[in-house]
Amino acid sequence: MPLFRKLPLKVEARQFFKDNVDEIFNFVGDLGYLDILGCFFIDTKEGRLRARSGDWIIKGVDGEFYPVKQSIFNKTYEPVEATHAKEDA
Repeated sequence: MPLFRKLPLKVEARQFFKDNVDEIFNFVGDLGYLDILGCFFIDTKEGRLRARSGDWIIKGVDGEFYPVKQSIFNKTYEPVEATHAKEDA
């Protein structure tokens, strides 16, 4: 069976906590909203998804947004150093 590797690419991401909702709204724009219980939701290509405190909100390669659990984020993404980010841009 053939094996595949995920292409390396850079994404923008913000970690959601209940005390940085304004930052998250600035990031996702009108695709996000809070319900009356303080839960954050994002309208995605797959429908409306819930982001829980500690989840990461990722901006995908096509400008779409989606939440990712911190445990998955930590296994899938690593920080890009500022010097490397400028060289690759």
